[in-house]
Amino acid sequence: MANRTVKDAHSVKGTNPQYLVEKIIRTRIYESRYWKEECFALTAALLVDKAMELRYIGGVYGGNVKPTPFLCLILKMLQIQPEKDIVVEFIRNEDFKYVRALGAYYMRLTGTAMDCYKYLEPLYYDYRKLRRMNRNGKFELVHMDEYIDELLREERLADIILPRIQKRNVLEESNQLEPRVSAVEEDMEDMGTDEEEELMEESRRSLTPEKRKSPSPRRRSRSPHTQTEDKRRSRSKEREKRHRSPGKRHKDEDDRKRKSKKSRSDRDRHAGEKDHHRDRGDREREKQVRERERDRDRDRERRHRDKDRDHHKDRGRPHSRRDREDMEIREANELRARLGLAPLRP
Repeated sequence: MANRTVKDAHSVKGTNPQYLVEKIIRTRIYESRYWKEECFALTAALLVDKAMELRYIGGVYGGNVKPTPFLCLILKMLQIQPEKDIVVEFIRNEDFKYVRALGAYYMRLTGTAMDCYKYLEPLYYDYRKLRRMNRNGKFELVHMDEYIDELLREERLADIILPRIQKRNVLEESNQLEPRVSAVEEDMEDMGTDEEEELMEESRRSLTPEKRKSPSPRRRSRSPHTQTEDKRRSRSKEREKRHRSPGKRHKDEDDRKRKSKKSRSDRDRHAGEKDHHRDRGDREREKQVRERERDRDRDRERRHRDKDRDHHKDRGRPHSRRDREDMEIREANELRARLGLAPLRP
């Protein structure tokens, strides 16, 4: 009796409201401990307290398919079928986010397409975080607007197949819903109007008489007397060039040759300077090579001196094993003689 739907309940989508949950998951909920202890004889008034105690959302989890308290309360709401005003109050509740998530899920299961878009789309502006338990029993974070978007777009959520609803564009074409304008588009429109106003103000400022540019002064027209004088000067210059004396021409040619010789000598001097710089660079490189060789010879001589010094130090030391043993025995005998003991045999 505890698992039956109330007598005065209305059919949802042409069937028993509890049948919206698949039979396998429904039997798992009936066998769960939370259903037996917390959902027994639960009414619509007491359902609010249980919804306020929720700490996460989700469907079933674990290898043995355990239902979450969220799923158990969804099935209980389908069983007792609370009034629409109570569900709307669940959705409009801003203090408890899991109560809002519970009401939104129930509205998506039982409400019409008009009710879903009317009551769930305003929740797109709720950006609070929700904890959701996945099939592996681990928690993951999801925001309220993402959760609402999944309710309106996905076919399955929390391991329950969601009933089909009409697309929003179909309802808009039939004039049942007004076109939705997102918050981003509203902000873009506001920004566009502000920019247009600023441009208009700048254009008005640019048209003020103070900032207008003064007209450029016109060029003075030349009188005919000055024009004739310029023509005379140009003709006299041409006449001088044409009737230049041959001596002056030879002088000009000599100047031209002298300039060409001077430029050639300058090029030769520059080339010589380059060769000089190149030779100096070669000398510096040879000097560096000689210094490296000198340093290498010094290191070689230093190593030879160190070897000779080590050889002279080791000359007085015994090198063979027998010599070392004899020296040890001699030292031991000297110590025993001081103590008054008999010497060891060599």
